[in-house]
Amino acid sequence: MRDRIYRTEALILRRNDFGEADRLLLVATPGGKQRIIAKGVRKTTSRLAGSVELFTHVTLLLAVGRNLDIVTQGQVHQHFPNLHASLERLGCAYYTAELYDQFVQDEQDHRPAFRLLVDTFAALDTSRNPDLILRAYELHLLHVMGYRPQLQRCVVSHELLTEEASLFSPMLGGVLAPSQNDADRNALFLESLEHMIALWTGGPPYRRQGRALEPHHRAHLDPGPRPGRDALPRTASRGRASPPAFHRAAKNCASTCEMKESATE
Repeated sequence: MRDRIYRTEALILRRNDFGEADRLLLVATPGGKQRIIAKGVRKTTSRLAGSVELFTHVTLLLAVGRNLDIVTQGQVHQHFPNLHASLERLGCAYYTAELYDQFVQDEQDHRPAFRLLVDTFAALDTSRNPDLILRAYELHLLHVMGYRPQLQRCVVSHELLTEEASLFSPMLGGVLAPSQNDADRNALFLESLEHMIALWTGGPPYRRQGRALEPHHRAHLDPGPRPGRDALPRTASRGRASPPAFHRAAKNCASTCEMKESATE
């Protein structure tokens, strides 16, 4: 039986005003998503206000409630101030939070997904190229949830690949050996397999190779039937079915990036 009062690390994903002074919160925790309530937090005298700001990394002390657990104390670890100071970064933060929301179930214990989320917010807060951070997050999230593209063996012949590999097939879910280049007429040309693996393993990121992975991500994340979708590899027995799309968050991120680009022209 769970203790009546317990402590958990959390990242605030969403908040909504409730009643006269309360806020309903959706938080990411090592134990999965959780819906909680912060009572009286909108009052000017509330000591909890700074602990439940959007996209804040905190440790919360919670009391078990009848319907929703109640925030009683909060300790801030990171505010990620640059996310709120940049429209581009803020849009990317919403996109990242929506990805996590769609993949992770309520109270589904998944510490790797939580740690990845916190690390990604920290990277978005400091990186000069948030777009690359998003590409890496998409790839690593697919992995921790049970999906990832095959970058070391040919997805058709299963032979171990070398630098000779030059094509990536989003629909088949990985790279193709030179002898299998005709397996997918829509395969994408890769200048260097090493660059793709670097993005996957956390090495130096490369924008072009990161973009090459987007069709693979969409094959998992977009709704509706898609040729070859069932052929995408699933690498963890604990993985679950692909989540529904999150076009609204993607459009928000895309529009903010376009606004920034137009402003610099």
